[in-house]
Amino acid sequence: MKVRKQHPQLCIGIPKELEGIENRVCLTPEAVALIVNNGHIVQVETGAGLNAKFSDREYSEAGAKIVYSKKEVFDSEIVLKVDPPTTEEIGYMKPGKTLISALQMSTLDPGYITEINKKRITGLAYEFIEDKAGGKPVVKSMSEIAGSAVMQIAAEYLISKNGMGVILGGVTGVPSTKVLILGAGTVAEYAARTAIGLGAEVKVFDSHLYRLRRIKLNLGMQLYTSVIDTVNLRKELREADVVIGSLRAEEGTSCLVTDEMVTEMKPNSIVVDVSIDQGGCFETSQITNHISPIYRKYDVIHYCVPNIPSRVARTATISLSNIFAPILLQIAEAGGVEEMIHHKEWFMNGIYSYKGYLTNSIMAKKYNESYKDIKLLTASMF
Repeated sequence: MKVRKQHPQLCIGIPKELEGIENRVCLTPEAVALIVNNGHIVQVETGAGLNAKFSDREYSEAGAKIVYSKKEVFDSEIVLKVDPPTTEEIGYMKPGKTLISALQMSTLDPGYITEINKKRITGLAYEFIEDKAGGKPVVKSMSEIAGSAVMQIAAEYLISKNGMGVILGGVTGVPSTKVLILGAGTVAEYAARTAIGLGAEVKVFDSHLYRLRRIKLNLGMQLYTSVIDTVNLRKELREADVVIGSLRAEEGTSCLVTDEMVTEMKPNSIVVDVSIDQGGCFETSQITNHISPIYRKYDVIHYCVPNIPSRVARTATISLSNIFAPILLQIAEAGGVEEMIHHKEWFMNGIYSYKGYLTNSIMAKKYNESYKDIKLLTASMF
């Protein structure tokens, strides 16, 4: 029988993200200290944590090795980053190493998959990682942050001189701001909680009744909810000051709001399309970034940044770190990534590339690539 390796020393690399595009980093100095104290090596590229307000000195004092070469950090056994690596960065990785990052399928170049498989890199996507209860901790955590942040973003553009010039919420004698939320998931719940707390009038649309019931239960209050009906939705869009799109594309709700519907919206009203990384809810949506986050179409302000949690990089970094630090320690306890995949099904579900094969059926169908069941691949190797 195969002898299971016990507590191997891991070498984890934390690269610096692309400037102006991504501000988060995956581990805080406190998490690095925890991992290093358990006997592992953490290499942090210089400046990796600056946009999240974590200095090289903090990481160094936590026990990390500060490296000044991107090639060196990508030479680590496990590379942990937020955005998918570029083709150049993949080239720095050695065959058989492990990459843990977001995947962002809506903007992913098919050539990325080819490069990953060519290097026989084990690819693990944030979007697919599950916990023992079957939930998706990274997706949920970032959704909570995005939901809380979108109302602050909307408030910023509402009060600007180029916006409506109104406060988000309401004051005595002045009608409340009208907020329309498309979707009743985690983003919607936290957006609604923030908007209601500010005094806004909130209405929620979703295609499933059980989600509408759940959001009312979680909020602990009665609020306007409706199943998606084109006539009713169109009417509410005309009256809304802020519209939040949080329906995911895989649910068949992409481009729920047509071009024509947007033309009927109030001048200077705000659209925040949180689901833009999954295709978007609005036909008028186009991906933007933190450098140039908004544009106007039909005199409606559109905010379509796919990584909204990056706007509050320190909060998001702490949240990511709370998830990944325990996972990395579990990998070591299991005997390495290979053993973790074999023994932990919830971890296995996050793998999309293994030993040169694409192992995610959704990706295989989207990019018209061949697909291998990872359970069969791992069974043949153990």
